[in-house]
Amino acid sequence: MEKSDILGEKIGHIDITRFDAGPIIDQYANMAFQAKNLARCAHLYDEMLEDPACTIILCLAGSLFSAGLGKMIHDLASHCMVDVIVSTGAIIVDQDFFEALGFRHYRGSPHADDGTLMKAGIDRIYDTYISEDELRICDMTVKEIAERLTPKPHSSREFIEHMGRFLHENGKGEESVVRKSFEHGIPIFVPAFSDSSAGFGLVAYQWHKGKKPKVTIDSVKDFLELTKIKIASGDTGLFMIGGGVPKNFAQDVTVAADILGKDVPMHKYAMQITVADERDGGLSGSTLREAHSWGKVDSGNEQMLFCEATVAAPLIASYAYHRQSWKKRNPKRYNDFLNNGE
Repeated sequence: MEKSDILGEKIGHIDITRFDAGPIIDQYANMAFQAKNLARCAHLYDEMLEDPACTIILCLAGSLFSAGLGKMIHDLASHCMVDVIVSTGAIIVDQDFFEALGFRHYRGSPHADDGTLMKAGIDRIYDTYISEDELRICDMTVKEIAERLTPKPHSSREFIEHMGRFLHENGKGEESVVRKSFEHGIPIFVPAFSDSSAGFGLVAYQWHKGKKPKVTIDSVKDFLELTKIKIASGDTGLFMIGGGVPKNFAQDVTVAADILGKDVPMHKYAMQITVADERDGGLSGSTLREAHSWGKVDSGNEQMLFCEATVAAPLIASYAYHRQSWKKRNPKRYNDFLNNGE
């Protein structure tokens, strides 16, 4: 088969504004098991949005945008339903920024012949496909952005803000989370920034710079900046889709603030959607009750939801969107706060 034949059907992005999950959430609330837990997550998210003092931190891990959740997150950013994003690099660069450049993810099969895909220049993410050639263009666009910046250490947040500016100035990616976050002053942190297409672009950039001063990514600056947001905001709520580095990074700021001698509360609200198991001690499945023992998450307003993200997240987001508590919120614009040297 030709490459164009394999990459024939684009992944669609779910639109939470077109359906109200309220009736099903109301039914789930009277049930048991994960239906009840899903309903409580939806109610907790709405509580966060109703709480005027709460800064909402959205944590993202996994192949979410490639599976069709990109517009959902864009809508949350567009309607003041999130104040800070902490993510893996793949979601922000390989998926969101990639599609903002005009490329797409495609429907595929987990049973495909991977040797055939490799020869055709197609990368597989479970049952979705992506063109390796187009991904290389994404890599080199990151390199191009790095070449425009002052050669010094930058936080990933600062670099991603420049990515958003690039899209905005070039009229690309109207439904991009990177672009929308730039326009709304929403910081995006990617603690493991080089573990993505950004890494390939930055490796190429630093290779060609040789011994000259270079742009570097300072992950400690990321940690300090997010800690500053925690100190300034006080009450915070975590909406975690997946686990991994973003989950731990966002939870850790309470401990970091304490080490700095700042008396800040634990995260007031927290919920996590995951399919990971806690029994092996792995972080992605560690419960939010466990996080309380570390002084990270307060008890009472936390909920674990053991469900696949593409099924659960749109129901929670749709419920909160259609309850319209977000209409009472004002943008916090933490990018401006950090850029002004706070």
